[in-house]
Amino acid sequence: MTFFRRLFCHSAALAAAVGIAWPMGDAAAQIAYPTKPVRIVAPFPAGSGPDANARELASELTKILGQPFYVENRPGASNIIGTEVAAKAPNDGYTLYIGTTSSLSVVPHLYAKPPFNAERDFAPISLMGVLNTGLIATPGTPARDARELIAQLKARPDSVTVATQGIGSYSHLSAVWFNRAAGVQSSLVPYNSNSPYADLLAGQIQLMFDGLPAAATNVQAGKLRLLGITGKERHPSFPNVPTFAEQGLPDYTPIAWQGLLAPAGSSPAILEKLSGAMGKVCQSQELAKRWRDYGGELRCNTPAEFTAFINADRAMWGKVIRAAGIKLDQAPN
Repeated sequence: MTFFRRLFCHSAALAAAVGIAWPMGDAAAQIAYPTKPVRIVAPFPAGSGPDANARELASELTKILGQPFYVENRPGASNIIGTEVAAKAPNDGYTLYIGTTSSLSVVPHLYAKPPFNAERDFAPISLMGVLNTGLIATPGTPARDARELIAQLKARPDSVTVATQGIGSYSHLSAVWFNRAAGVQSSLVPYNSNSPYADLLAGQIQLMFDGLPAAATNVQAGKLRLLGITGKERHPSFPNVPTFAEQGLPDYTPIAWQGLLAPAGSSPAILEKLSGAMGKVCQSQELAKRWRDYGGELRCNTPAEFTAFINADRAMWGKVIRAAGIKLDQAPN
């Protein structure tokens, strides 16, 4: 036995005798995770589009990592309730969180004192996917695209009504951003707790800005039309719809996103393993097609890349919200 091996064995024996535990390296911790079911907190209602995406993700992670991943819906208060639950959960890797544009990019700018810190309370793991935003119109809307709509509104301000899902909602802020970017004025109608799509389909209201999944089926059936879409290039599921950049609005770039995060302070080894699993999720051709069909893109990245993505998105929405002068003093219960 060599001198160094004898020294190591002697040291190990001494440590065991006096009750000192040898530290476990990151590699060993990584291999050991997960050893029990993992909860994914989703801050939106069961049965909603984002909930379906979260459950698809949970199913894929279960197959990849060999333990059950399950979704726990904690909806309400503009995603604030579920986000607070996740922010205060143990950082042992067995509670994860689906973050969104609203919860981590918008809410921090709308409310003076939200019950969580979007920047400090979470450890980003990976983006899950992005959803393009569309300018959705009833078939009877005279404008054939966003360019024609802008010309109409410049000639006749407030000549069209735009549905929103309440002040500070994604649809509301996207409409406000469009008006400022285009230099126009439209009449914004808040629906708050009610979905505006029934009235949109009935032609009682003319337009709405929203992530595409909610409208994709009706657009493809010809019941609704798209006048423009966000993105650097035309979306493969809507190849005849011009981007806003094509129509003279290169700085109008709202997108809705979802991503996987953990409470701050989670083990880097666990985050690394989850990030690697997310990379495998994004290799699913079936899942990628599903996202593409309803106007989105399955997209994963590293923790560092996802952190940079969230920071840039949060800064972008902050600029829009400040320019519009929107501030909600108290977080909803």
